[in-house]
Amino acid sequence: MYKWSDIPWRKLERNVYKLQQRIFKASRRGDVKLVRRLQKLLIKSWAAKCLAVRRVTQDNQGKKTAGVDGVKSLSPKQRLTLVNKLKLGSKVAPTRRVWIPKPGKEEKRPLGIPTMHDRALQGLVKLALEPEWEALFEPNSYGFRPGRSCHDAIAAIFLSIKHKSKYVLDADISQCFDKINHTKLLEKLNTYPTLRRQIRAWLKASVMDGLELKPTSSGTPQGGVLSPLLANIALHGMENVIKNLAKDFDMKDCRGNQQSRRDKERSVSIIRYADDFLILHEDINILNRCTEVIIRWLYDMGLELKPSKTRISHTLNHHKKEEPGFNFLGFNVKQYRKGKYTCGKNRKGELLGFKTIITPSKKAQKQHYKKVAEIINRYKGKSQAILISKLNPIIRGWCNY
Repeated sequence: MYKWSDIPWRKLERNVYKLQQRIFKASRRGDVKLVRRLQKLLIKSWAAKCLAVRRVTQDNQGKKTAGVDGVKSLSPKQRLTLVNKLKLGSKVAPTRRVWIPKPGKEEKRPLGIPTMHDRALQGLVKLALEPEWEALFEPNSYGFRPGRSCHDAIAAIFLSIKHKSKYVLDADISQCFDKINHTKLLEKLNTYPTLRRQIRAWLKASVMDGLELKPTSSGTPQGGVLSPLLANIALHGMENVIKNLAKDFDMKDCRGNQQSRRDKERSVSIIRYADDFLILHEDINILNRCTEVIIRWLYDMGLELKPSKTRISHTLNHHKKEEPGFNFLGFNVKQYRKGKYTCGKNRKGELLGFKTIITPSKKAQKQHYKKVAEIINRYKGKSQAILISKLNPIIRGWCNY
């Protein structure tokens, strides 16, 4: 009916977006029957299939990366053929294992790259699953979600500590994408049988590392289109656990009266970006209780905290041997003691005696400097115009971030 270049993309995007809005609203109401019906309709729709194929073959940087079948850089005719092939099933090709270096470290991160067909099908499933889960996700989860960024997470931290200095648990989940328990994840996903079988097949797909074929017993492969959403689903519920625990805290307000439930819930903040998260509270004992509860909760999902990246510090004072402040998403968050003319005031108009300042972390600055230095060395023999054209996007991007 259409050539690839003649497809009315705006019209397709509008149709798919309307369906997604209906899934979102039905999920908010708790109308599971309607959610499933609309998801099946979306997965069968030609518009959604075209958008899923366009995403993996044209928009993404991975369009030139092949899976185990060696297929990449598809022509317009091949894209239309792929659109017609997209159908849910339970047969999945193995993922190709690629090792990429972690910035500033010797260890490497494993990526699992599915075939182009599987990536397009994952994109299609994501279009159907995302609106259902966006209606359920917690307010302070910011990683890999539409319309949310790192800056929203940093803003949430600032709002949490701008009127009060607090203790911070800065934690990272060890090998989060590689250790998620498949059974628990599928139970949590709780979708209709055909889609469940398809997602289970992707989770259980074996990995081709060089010439060696390895089975997969846990985790979601990093590199797939669906894996960030599945990781978010696996970690969904963390904030509710902490908020429910907060109701039992024995806390008094400034007048010595017992705090209300709402105030207790608000006193503890949990801010998560993918597998990195922070818990903030003014009382160290309560923070330790929260840590124990989170460790138990993660253990049920087959996960654990990474000891080398987990630390408790204070935003204003020294805690044990830890310096004040913490690093999160490339930023350093710290409070400094200030005089009455430069420090802020709380809601009652009283002087705080400190100011919250957020700057790029030293580690992020070093990485940026190293990247700039490498480019200058690489283009030593070229003209100034070429060097400037290579440096400008990197410097501009870092400054904007």
